[in-house]
Amino acid sequence: MADLVGKDILDGAQFTRDELERIMEVAADFRQQLREEKRSNLMDGYVMGSLFFEPSTRTRLSFETAMHRLGGAVVGFASASVSSTTKGESLEDTIRTVDQYVDVIAMRHPEIGSARRAAAVAEAVVLNGGDGAGQHPTQALLDLFSIESECGSVDGKTLVLCGDLKNGRTVHAGVELYKHYDCKMIFVAPQTLRMPAGITASLRERGIAVEETTELEPALAEADVFYMTRIQKERFADPAEYARLSGSYVLAREIIERVNPAVTVLHPLPRVDEIAADVDSLPGAAYFRQVKNGVCIRMALIALVMGKV
Repeated sequence: MADLVGKDILDGAQFTRDELERIMEVAADFRQQLREEKRSNLMDGYVMGSLFFEPSTRTRLSFETAMHRLGGAVVGFASASVSSTTKGESLEDTIRTVDQYVDVIAMRHPEIGSARRAAAVAEAVVLNGGDGAGQHPTQALLDLFSIESECGSVDGKTLVLCGDLKNGRTVHAGVELYKHYDCKMIFVAPQTLRMPAGITASLRERGIAVEETTELEPALAEADVFYMTRIQKERFADPAEYARLSGSYVLAREIIERVNPAVTVLHPLPRVDEIAADVDSLPGAAYFRQVKNGVCIRMALIALVMGKV
């Protein structure tokens, strides 16, 4: 029996298949409620702390929208510059302070492991909205929900993950979910931005079919789902290295129509130039539907960890 009550959501590796199926089920129920314009008061009287030390559009707004849709309230900040960390306060002390005000914390921070540090000192449940180049489990969950929504199931599918796989917290968390399914994964990246060797090795040890390549089109030809990510400028210490790798892969309409017109295309966003705008009108371009799924998943997570469903 999947029971997430009181559990921090910190990384993709923490979930069982039963827990994933429960999250997907609750998210689907909330999606139907939203379609029917039904109001929820599950979180009436509860407050979520929205602590974003790093820039965010989709993750922050969807967490806050999710809490409002559940009838709860939100306090917090959208930039580290308006928090007391600019005065030298430690992350732990900031979390201990916010913990006095709220029932659940949604947080993004540029340092790997920051969400786990927050969870260690908070009584409130912590939901990791991204810790640097580490993990982004709620994005991975909405990606899984999007694949199931678009393709029916992850089982039996070939998933291609493309772009900055070294620093991509969405793909690091995602593969930890996909390993519970009977699927094949193909990693497409420049040699210097390959998926970390430890992640790839652990997947293969588990018996997961994994291929690595630097070539986009052969992978696209096999894909049921093509998950594109951007080359992340903010993760590079050397601007020249970023300039060299930027634009390594561009998914354009002509390529999709020639190689695999039936493919489903996902992207955690924001995009820069790795998916051309002319792809947006293709039936398989699902990345803005993917954005909408984020509210449903985060409603499900809040309700589950707070024991309301």
